Amino acid sequence: MAVQFKSFDEWQKECKSKNLPLWQPVMDFEKKQKGRTEEEIWQGLIEAYKVMKDAVHTGLTEEMNSQSGLIQGGAKKVANNKIAVLTPEFQKLVARALAAKEVNSCMGRIVAAPTAGASGILPGVLVTLQEIHNLEDKEIMEALLVGAGVALILEQRASLAGSVGGCQAETGSAAAMGAAGISYCLGGTIEQTFNAVAITIQCMLGLVCDPVAGLVEVPCVVRNASAAAIANSSAQIALSDVSAVIPVDECVDALGEVGQSMEERYKETAMGGLAATKTGQAISKRVLIQDIEVLDDDTSNG
Repeated sequence: MAVQFKSFDEWQKECKSKNLPLWQPVMDFEKKQKGRTEEEIWQGLIEAYKVMKDAVHTGLTEEMNSQSGLIQGGAKKVANNKIAVLTPEFQKLVARALAAKEVNSCMGRIVAAPTAGASGILPGVLVTLQEIHNLEDKEIMEALLVGAGVALILEQRASLAGSVGGCQAETGSAAAMGAAGISYCLGGTIEQTFNAVAITIQCMLGLVCDPVAGLVEVPCVVRNASAAAIANSSAQIALSDVSAVIPVDECVDALGEVGQSMEERYKETAMGGLAATKTGQAISKRVLIQDIEVLDDDTSNG
């Protein structure tokens, strides 16, 4: 059925009634919406994943210094640190999520999954997952489709935008996509996979969007790393058959309700939270002065 599901319950019923893998209805919808063949969509997914992997590589090998000066190669510092808080794999997960998001902050090429502000989460999650479990690229492509299906429902019932629903809508959605992908790739049932989404939403619920100086850098980059970690912990919990208690569709509705009730200053306006701190305001003034100086230089050269 080439339709856009309005709920996880609908998605589950479709797959169970027709004995379909989770990714198939999403593929069918993509074919209908984009007017492309299945082969063309698989190729597009391969290219998207390549961009994700390239962003991870770039962030870990090249100098990542943003124009504002707020980003200064944090991913490489994490990757090269001799201290592994948990395991080397966890260290790689954090470094990779940071790396891909730093590439975005430094005007590099990324995949908005589902947004540019959350572009480090899926790369960090999927690249690390594939490495640890020796997964085929095809399995990762299927996980991307499952993640896309999650995002399509979240977009309808809540939001994917920080300006609408706070950071819970951006990094929260990406983490939910990642958790679903992990569960799917590791043989999780439909119930476990959707439970992973529910647990992730519960963990991310209420997170505000408060970019310092209005830039998608602080605290956005480090939140990508923490969201990647939450995606993994949620999948681990769900795959162990620990229930989220609150059904996934109700969790999504709660995400939307919290986003609607959140004050505007916490929705990407840089007027609340970390952006409103003394240091945050000082950084904002400095960045503004830098922008004015750049404009003056451009005018003089013109």
